[in-house]
Amino acid sequence: MEAGGRFSKGAMVYEGKAKRLYQVEGRSDLIWQEFKDSLTAFNAQKKGNFANKGALNREISSLLFQELEKNGVHTHRVADISATEEVTKKLEMVKLELVVRNVLAGSTAKKFGIEEGTPLERPLVEFYYKDDALADPFVSDDQAIMIKAAKSLAELDELKVFALKVNATLLPVMRSAGLQLVDFKIEAGRDTTGVLHLADEISPDCCRLWDLKTGEKMDKDRFRRDLGGVEEAYREVCERLKKALLK
Repeated sequence: MEAGGRFSKGAMVYEGKAKRLYQVEGRSDLIWQEFKDSLTAFNAQKKGNFANKGALNREISSLLFQELEKNGVHTHRVADISATEEVTKKLEMVKLELVVRNVLAGSTAKKFGIEEGTPLERPLVEFYYKDDALADPFVSDDQAIMIKAAKSLAELDELKVFALKVNATLLPVMRSAGLQLVDFKIEAGRDTTGVLHLADEISPDCCRLWDLKTGEKMDKDRFRRDLGGVEEAYREVCERLKKALLK
């Protein structure tokens, strides 16, 4: 873990479902993020928590962001500060959540009447409009432009390529940890030069991860579906990724 002594935590600027964001004193280009122990599902209609959840998600996310950076994906990561805190680049956030699906699961499988666990012939990229009040609705390419969440079809194509590059990097990483990357949601933003960066986090909160051998769910679906063993699953994912990536 990198030393955080060169950064000083400022005033809180935002509190969301999973994080608190703070200013970094003297650095308008950076953000201090604190991962919370809270769990939410169904647009925060279902709430819970468990001890050390924030620490596990920060560690998992940091491991994966570093691996993505090694493979040419720009991320907002700057430094790990503590078990639950990190400093990141301040970005102009894209107003779309990017979802990549490798296997049909959850509401998407139900929507099309296809059995959960059906592999896709190629990854599917979807856009969801980032608006809690609207429950982050799915949007088509033309709708994304209509609501000005994207400037053009060319920008949407750039976002798709970006999301697929993240997917192509994560698939073998998860496989080496004995996990199937079913689907995931990411957020992106641009730096002052317009370069896309991966933001937010990658963790069992925003990925569906199934055990490669047993198909056991190792992610937030354990909370959504009242399966129990939520903390154990998150901890197991963290330990497997450390073994796979810190050889």
